[in-house]
This record gives sequence, structure tokens and C-alpha cells, in this order.
Amino acid sequence: MFGLFNSTSKAYQNLKPAEFAAGLRQPGALLLDVRRPDEFAAGHLPGAVNLDVTSPEFARRVAALDKAQPTYVYCRSGARSATAAAQLTGAGFTTVANLLGGVMDWPEKLVR
Repeated sequence: MFGLFNSTSKAYQNLKPAEFAAGLRQPGALLLDVRRPDEFAAGHLPGAVNLDVTSPEFARRVAALDKAQPTYVYCRSGARSATAAAQLTGAGFTTVANLLGGVMDWPEKLVR
């Protein structure tokens, strides 16, 4: 699955739902939901960790994560997660993917 990523690039990858789902199946993948806690509570992808990208705590909480862990981010439509993905790559994360279309385009049922 690491073939989706260019190791010489600091940029994150924008992935369609099927590609994103395939990436999540790799061992050790971290799934971040960067929406507000109320949005997360209303329904999220299974196994997701909620880190609100608009929170003043976002950068501090991200700094505690493993930068080498493949990290997959999503939001409602893909806009906030693109912002988060850029922040993660800027913070030194080596493998970051953004879900194009966010949960609005996710084909599977969300969990609560």
C-alpha cells in the first residue's frame, strides 16, 4: 500500500474512497476524523480518532502522534481534512492521505 505514496515528496495524497479504504487496511494505519466533536458523535468511520482541526489544541495533540505511522484524515467534504493533511505533512508526518469528498462520498455506513 505504501506504493500510493511518493517517499521523496512532502505532500499528502488525495484518495478516492476505495483507495482510502484500501490504505486503512494496512497494519498500523491511523484514521483521524478532523471534524468537530458533535459531528464525530453523529457518525464516523469505524476506528477513527477525533482531532478537531479547528481546535487550538490540534497542533499540540498532533505533535504527540507517531509521524512515521501512515495517517489517513477525513472530514465532512474533504476541505478541512485537506487543511489538516497539509498541517500534518508540514509537521513532518511521512505518509498522509486525505479522503476526497469526505464522509459525504463514503460508501459505507458510519458508526456512532
